[in-house]
Amino acid sequence: MVRLFYLFFFFQSFSVYSQSSTKELIDGLNTVSDHQKKVDLSLKIALLLQKTDWDRAIKYTELAEAEAKKTNDSELTLAHVYVASGKMYASKEVFDVALKYYLKAHDIYKSKNNIEELAKLENNLAIIYSLGKNKEKALQYFLNVYHYQKSKNDSVKLVKILNNIGTIYLEKNADSSLHYYHKAHLINATLKDNALKIYVCTNLARAYALKNDKKNTEYYFDQAFSLVDKPADNLVKAFVYESFSQYKLKEKNYDAVIINAKKALELSKQNVYSFSGLNLNKMLYEVYISKEDYKNAVYYFQKFNAINDSINVEEKAVNLERIKLEQDYKVRTQIKTLLEQKRIFKYSVVGLVLVVGILILIILLIRYRNKNIKNQLEQEKLKSKMQDLKENLKAKNMVLVGKAMSEIHRTDSINEILTDLKQIKLKTINKEMQQAIDIVLKRLEKNLNIDIWKEFEISFEQVHQSFFDKLKNEYPSLTPKDRRLCALLYLDLTTKEISQITGQSFKAIENSRTRLRKKFDLTNEKVNLSTHLNTF
Repeated sequence: MVRLFYLFFFFQSFSVYSQSSTKELIDGLNTVSDHQKKVDLSLKIALLLQKTDWDRAIKYTELAEAEAKKTNDSELTLAHVYVASGKMYASKEVFDVALKYYLKAHDIYKSKNNIEELAKLENNLAIIYSLGKNKEKALQYFLNVYHYQKSKNDSVKLVKILNNIGTIYLEKNADSSLHYYHKAHLINATLKDNALKIYVCTNLARAYALKNDKKNTEYYFDQAFSLVDKPADNLVKAFVYESFSQYKLKEKNYDAVIINAKKALELSKQNVYSFSGLNLNKMLYEVYISKEDYKNAVYYFQKFNAINDSINVEEKAVNLERIKLEQDYKVRTQIKTLLEQKRIFKYSVVGLVLVVGILILIILLIRYRNKNIKNQLEQEKLKSKMQDLKENLKAKNMVLVGKAMSEIHRTDSINEILTDLKQIKLKTINKEMQQAIDIVLKRLEKNLNIDIWKEFEISFEQVHQSFFDKLKNEYPSLTPKDRRLCALLYLDLTTKEISQITGQSFKAIENSRTRLRKKFDLTNEKVNLSTHLNTF
């Protein structure tokens, strides 16, 4: 996944006067009566409050939306409010809600043929779609913005968009990525933007590293580091150190990885819970394991685990919300097309109203068509509802399996570390070191989850009500192990997947399935176990 930080966010921000306090703006809002001014003041207050009082900030965006509907040009003002709201949610990495607001604004700007605002907004949409793993959609929007900026001959924005397009290609085609990075680098030579130069040089180094071109990789990293000491944002500097750490990890230069990764973490300490923070802690954890420094390995593993839990929840929310939004959009488009066809048909009726005989025929056709439209709409609604239900159930099943796998992998990792630490303790003569290892062991043992399957059964029962009750009633001789296997088969998992989750061998799972078929009296029946269990 292309991480958010690497995508180089360049959102257009609203002008906020630093000398204007929140209290002064609120007082001003209470005294003005003009709806447009109320919209502007509400958005300024929301932007001032978003880092300190998020709930109040959201209330002011809602107020701005309400006031926007009362302005003379309500649609464009509403679009302005939607963009501001989208940027606020994007700054908090709540990308599903940000996407919702951006799409609302996009519809308005497109209907008004406002090319300039569409170009700004499509850059933001491209970034959101990149985070949602929809690279094709992201590339489409980025290319639209690129052609627009090319027509405007804005060098700074061209470099930014070329950098973004290069980053989209980075993971799947290094040559295409280099093509766009070099175009950006060529334009960049005429500019004085230090941050832009750092980004493009670092991205060129990353692309050459993928092609195993050591000479060019080190050349462009040197170029980036030569600019780091000049005035630049800390996150820009952190990006260079993180990219260099990744390169040195590939070369197994562990000391260089530790030095540069820690520098990146220090520079990005205000933005720890991000994909960049996750990657840096993972690198440090793996390096310390390789160096057999288990105390530091445990420390960075715990930090990695905490960030990973946070980001995984957000990622799932983004994916689920995107599916829902795309489905809603398709339904709205179909309804709009049907209504447009109906309108055209009515005009045809008016044109033929003077011919009585034909009029009767047209009236019959209208009734027939309306009936078909109604039936079609009902069918589309039914399909949409069924699709939503299937997606919802699928998502819940994936959460159940994901949770079980995550907990098992986490427990296995901790057990491995415990085993290693216990062996180290046996070999260590120093009592102080033994005591330190004991403290780490106790902390790790507290984090062990010994009731994984019990939690899994409770979560499973919440999604698939009464499954275990019916299973016990029909087959009371089933053991707890049998019931667990039934639950995993009910989720339509393969033997390989079940083996990964439970830690049992492939053969052991096959034997368990055979015993289960005997208990269900399906030995001589050509019935799949998953199919049989789904009858419950």
